[in-house]
Amino acid sequence: MRKRGVFSRVIVASITFATLTGCSQSQSSNIEINSADAISITSEEKLTSRRIIALANGSAEIISALGYKENLIGRDIASTDADLKSVPVITSGHVVIAEKVISLNPDLVLIDKATGPAGAIAALKNANILVKEIPEAWQLSDISTKVASIADAIGAPKAGDKLAAELQLVISSVKGVGNKTGVTFLYLRGGSAIYLVGGKGSGADSLLSAIGAVDVGAALLPNPFNPMSSELMVKLNPDVILVMSKGLQSVGGIAGLTQLPGIAQTRAGKSQRIIAVDDSLLLSFGPRTPDLLTRLAAALTKVIGL
Repeated sequence: MRKRGVFSRVIVASITFATLTGCSQSQSSNIEINSADAISITSEEKLTSRRIIALANGSAEIISALGYKENLIGRDIASTDADLKSVPVITSGHVVIAEKVISLNPDLVLIDKATGPAGAIAALKNANILVKEIPEAWQLSDISTKVASIADAIGAPKAGDKLAAELQLVISSVKGVGNKTGVTFLYLRGGSAIYLVGGKGSGADSLLSAIGAVDVGAALLPNPFNPMSSELMVKLNPDVILVMSKGLQSVGGIAGLTQLPGIAQTRAGKSQRIIAVDDSLLLSFGPRTPDLLTRLAAALTKVIGL
C-alpha cells in the first residue's frame, strides 16, 4: 500500500504482536514489524531514461515513489515494497549478473558502492550502458540527498525535490516515545556465525534517536558494527533489543537469541523484550522510512509496557 503526500502523516501503526510463553515468573514479548507504507507523489516530468534498472539499495522504491514505476525493468533484492512485485529482481542475492542486465537493454543502471562485483559493472559500461552511482544512506539526514541523486539521474529533479520535502515533513512530525529507553541493535547471521553489535553509524542509531530512544551501542561504540561478547552485552545492558527478522530466525528465534553470549544477563534478555523489523525495511532510508518510524515508536512503547 502507498500513501500520498501529507496524508501519510495520519498513520495507524499496524504491528504484528506475538506473546510467547517464558518462565512461570515472567512474560516474554516479540514484536515484529513486517511492512510499512511508502510516501509517493505524482510527476509529469519527462525522463531522460525510459528503461531503468535500479540496483542501488532501495533505489527502485524511490523511483516508484517518484511516480515512475512503469519505467523500471529491473530491481535489486533489497527493494521489497509490495508495489514493486511486478518488477523483476535481476540480481542473484546482491550479486549482479552482467549478462542478465545487458539482455534487458536498459537505458540506465543505478548502482551504489555496495553493488558488485566490479567486473560486472565494467561489463555494463563496456556494453555502452549508462551506469550512475547513487550515494548510500545511513541516517535520516541522508534521505534527501539519496532522493535528489536518483531523481537527477533519471531526469526528474523537480519530482525529487517534492518527494524529499514530503518525506522530511513526515519524519519531522513523528513523535518519540520520550522516555529515553535504552536499545541495542544486533546484526545477526547465525548460519555464518556473524554476531555484531550496532554502534555509531550503524543506521539504527539514527532511527532510534528520532523516536526518542537511546542506542546504547552507539553511545559507547565508535564503529558501526562491533563483535558481540558477553562482557559487552552486560555492559550495555539494554532495556530492549532490536534485530532484523531474518537475523532473529537465523539464531533460532527468541529462545536462540537468549542463548547468545550475555543476552540473558541484560534487562532485555531477562524480560525477552525484542523488536524485529523486516531486513529490507529497517535500513532502507527511503519512502517507507517515515511510516517505519511511527511503527517503531509504537512497538517500543508497547514492548516496554509489558
